[in-house]
Amino acid sequence: MANVSLRSAMLNAQVTNQNLADRCGVDVKTVERWLQDETRVPHMRHQWAAAEALGVETAVLWPDVMRNTVKTGPDKEVLTVYPYRSACPKSIWRNLISSAREEILFAGYTNYFLWLEHPNLAKALKRKAQQGCRIRFLIGDPESEVTRRREDVENVPLTVSTRIRITLSEVEQLRDVPGADARFGDEHIAMSVFRFDSEMLVTPHLAKLVGHDSPMLHLRRYQDDGLFDRFAYHAYELWSNGRDVWKEPQPAGQSLGD
Repeated sequence: MANVSLRSAMLNAQVTNQNLADRCGVDVKTVERWLQDETRVPHMRHQWAAAEALGVETAVLWPDVMRNTVKTGPDKEVLTVYPYRSACPKSIWRNLISSAREEILFAGYTNYFLWLEHPNLAKALKRKAQQGCRIRFLIGDPESEVTRRREDVENVPLTVSTRIRITLSEVEQLRDVPGADARFGDEHIAMSVFRFDSEMLVTPHLAKLVGHDSPMLHLRRYQDDGLFDRFAYHAYELWSNGRDVWKEPQPAGQSLGD
């Protein structure tokens, strides 16, 4: 049976067989076989590449995979698992941000990668806030001892404190926007939680690895006190104990972009 879901996604994205083959690094005949047989499931790296090219989740393109792994227990809220945060298609982030209507929370210790992968993010978030969506950033304190110790562990040229200051510089654009807030906190150093209404991306940080080399879960809320609610509890407990970024003076002699 033909893969109607894949063909529909390609038509919506205006992507040809050859276009998709090029994006996935396969022969065009391979794409044709994917279209002809919905049970023919590509290697995971090709699924991710196709999802990135078409701007949808892999489960949308190969629904049989999802049906064959139907979850009924606590893990049913796990939509996708990525071995590396960087493996998640940028289109997933864009879709989550653009579709959120009520709240967006970025509880990453530096949130630095957001500005690299989404250059116009601050403007987009400003528009979302003006439309009534609550925007929150929970950011590590660049001057804290926790940050200093993490810098020693990572031992990379672009330090944790530098990455935080870049985020602070970007977030400054939201300072006077109603519904946008930013707080300092140190307790989320080992795990990042990004919430978009009823969906969430969670990254537990591994040992000395930076965020993009750590795994990530894509969750969707389906039940009370499930995985989604547990991670939401974690994030908002940390938020409630955070310190307002815009009420704290910056250290003398330093600018946010330093």
